Amino acid sequence: GVVLAVLTADCLPVMLTDSLGRAVGIAHAGWRGMALGVIERSVETLRARAGGDAEVFAWLGPAIGPRAFEVGDDVLRAFCDDDPACAAAFAPGPREGKWFADLYRLARIRLGRVGVSRVRGGEHCTVGEPERFFSHRRDRASGRMASLIWLEPR
Repeated sequence: GVVLAVLTADCLPVMLTDSLGRAVGIAHAGWRGMALGVIERSVETLRARAGGDAEVFAWLGPAIGPRAFEVGDDVLRAFCDDDPACAAAFAPGPREGKWFADLYRLARIRLGRVGVSRVRGGEHCTVGEPERFFSHRRDRASGRMASLIWLEPR
């Protein structure tokens, strides 16, 4: 079989499969890619490969957490101008024009928009767990984590 992989250090890896075990997919969902629809396009591609009649499941791998991901107004607008519901994924930051963004919540919102409600994962923070994860934001120069998904041969 073929193994799909993404390398991340704070961005969100999103692994996808269908309920009938016919296809898998993986997305590297940093804020820019997520705002541009990488999750939605990945789900569409998975459904096309799986045949479209199966439920899609998602797993959210380790990423920067909502208390560590400080962003500017540009990131808030990139999501909220398109979907006002995304405002729930932002909390006011320490300074004017700064926000804390919750990538996990944004991913769940985006997945929900394309009918994916079975979502697991999303409880880690790469910045706050240095003993477990690499973090570019925390360390500047850092390694990367590999997230993998594959189908077992039948």
